[in-house]
Amino acid sequence: MPHGVAHQLIASHLVDGEMTPGEEIALRIDQTLTQDATGTLVMQELEALGLDRVQTEVSVQYVDHNLLQADEKNAEDHAYLRSAARRFGLWYSQPGNGVSHPTHMQRFGKPGKTMIGSDSHTPACGSLGMLAIGVGGLEVAMAITGQPLSIRMPEIWGVELTGELPPWCSAKDVILEMLRRHGTKGGTNRIIEYHGSGLAGLTAMDRHVITNMGAELGATTSVFPADEEVRRFLAGEDREDDFTELLAEEGTEYDVTEHIELSELEPLIAQPSSPANVVPVREVVGTPVGQVVIGSSANPGLRDFAIAARIVDGRQTHTGVSFDINPTSRPILADLTRWGGTTSLIAAGARLHQSGCMGCIGMGQAPAPGTNSLRTFPRNFPGRSGGGPDDRVWLCSPETAAASALRGEITDPRALADELGLEWGDLDLPEPTVIPGMLEEPPPPDEAAQVELVKGPNISGLPEFEPFPDSFEVPVLLAVGDDISTDDISPAGAEALPYRSNIPALARFAFTRIDPDYPAGAEEIKDSTGHAIVGGENYGQGSSREHAAICPRYLGLRVVVAESFARIHWQNLANFGILALEFTGEKDRESVAQGATLAFSDLHDQLRGGDEVVGTVDGTEFTFRHRLSERQVRMVLDGGLIRQLAEQT
Repeated sequence: MPHGVAHQLIASHLVDGEMTPGEEIALRIDQTLTQDATGTLVMQELEALGLDRVQTEVSVQYVDHNLLQADEKNAEDHAYLRSAARRFGLWYSQPGNGVSHPTHMQRFGKPGKTMIGSDSHTPACGSLGMLAIGVGGLEVAMAITGQPLSIRMPEIWGVELTGELPPWCSAKDVILEMLRRHGTKGGTNRIIEYHGSGLAGLTAMDRHVITNMGAELGATTSVFPADEEVRRFLAGEDREDDFTELLAEEGTEYDVTEHIELSELEPLIAQPSSPANVVPVREVVGTPVGQVVIGSSANPGLRDFAIAARIVDGRQTHTGVSFDINPTSRPILADLTRWGGTTSLIAAGARLHQSGCMGCIGMGQAPAPGTNSLRTFPRNFPGRSGGGPDDRVWLCSPETAAASALRGEITDPRALADELGLEWGDLDLPEPTVIPGMLEEPPPPDEAAQVELVKGPNISGLPEFEPFPDSFEVPVLLAVGDDISTDDISPAGAEALPYRSNIPALARFAFTRIDPDYPAGAEEIKDSTGHAIVGGENYGQGSSREHAAICPRYLGLRVVVAESFARIHWQNLANFGILALEFTGEKDRESVAQGATLAFSDLHDQLRGGDEVVGTVDGTEFTFRHRLSERQVRMVLDGGLIRQLAEQT
């Protein structure tokens, strides 16, 4: 039977299990990626696991999120991360080098390889024919020690692209169209594989835009073939020897199919406050705009900045608009400058920020209250921008963003082009700049063994958690709705993120966007009863940050009952010994309110005996479902993976 790219990648790295959708499989991992917002916990986990030297082919620690140094905390973490990278044998990318995903793609991405990263946008490297999956930090730590990744075998969703994108449309409109059709849960437990004649018009960086935001569909990952376009990309990075052709075999059949005719697309935009709230730009033309931000991992390529520079060249952006540029990396900023685009942007009124995620994770560039902010970013969850729970963040292409910056209102770039006589065509971009020595190579093992970890006072140790109780009775301390994100659970932004290495301090921010009293209420009962949380659909969507599991666990969270869970957060809950249960009845969720009492007896035997458990809510019996494998049941009952491993050694 002919196989596609995703199937070939999985088969070539399969360690255990059957490749049947829904069955647990184990995969050998070639590369890992960590960034500073999640990497400090990973390094602490490597310490706890007693690692001597990385066992992967390539592991890289990037510093690209927490770049603002308003006090000493972020600088402390950067020093710790560099020392840990040197000690354990990881490459290190210092602040200012660039966003992890495109930088990794440029310097380390290899067709045919597997990679996991403690960042949900790790699938961006699927643009090169890699199997790149976002996971929790603890799973990355395990991979660095040489352990395989265990996941449930996804369905393969074949998306055929045909035709060519029309003028003033770009790759961002392709992924926004997927979100318009399928929402934030459409890709759950699926790998999206793009194929078809339409690939010929998409560069490797265009494909990066699409695979990056596949995370917003809830997909396990997204992949493109490694074809001649990938060869051209790697040759431009002086890495053509890393190219291996990887194509879908003729006659490949997919578990699920989809077709997009590129020529029929038009400029699209995601309205506040979900990446799936997508409409044509023409339907919201004239909406006032106070901020426009271009950059981030979702639109990282030189072309994305250059098209914006071409649109605003020789003109002034609207005086009521803050026009912000987040360069993706030092090489891309150098190329943009050589081409002349940096001058065009600054002359038009742009504010040039340092290379990094920045506003995407709320690290600066927060919008004013009630102000519409157009961004080329991947997410617009409430409060993620740092602008408060009532922020109004829109997601769009660089074309739409730049056109709107000129007019001070949402503008269809096609209409602006007609009005100003702008031409659509080849931007004649320069060959990529390669900066030798930009990333710090790990020292040889003998030297690495002598490196001492640098730990400032804001870096705490990992909390120790007890085994999971067999019977317990807990209050439902919080009841929330659908699509609760990890930003809601453990906020990002300039105020909270500097405490990412200090779990007791970071826990004080848990759920405060929803209930400011949650941390204090949880702290009061964490050593007596502990507590439960009840949620709706797609609980834990968004970022892979495991802080969203470990902080509530530190505050005594024992169980989360929801209608459904986002994949990465569901796994993170299990990793730290929190039981994730799902309602089985259609209206069961409506019967469980905040303040209710949730009770279980003989839970160990129930979990070992099948996928359903019985408990009571205020004395009324309910049946719940879990999706844990036998391996995961043992892990939860042991109190989480780290405690389980410690007990085994």
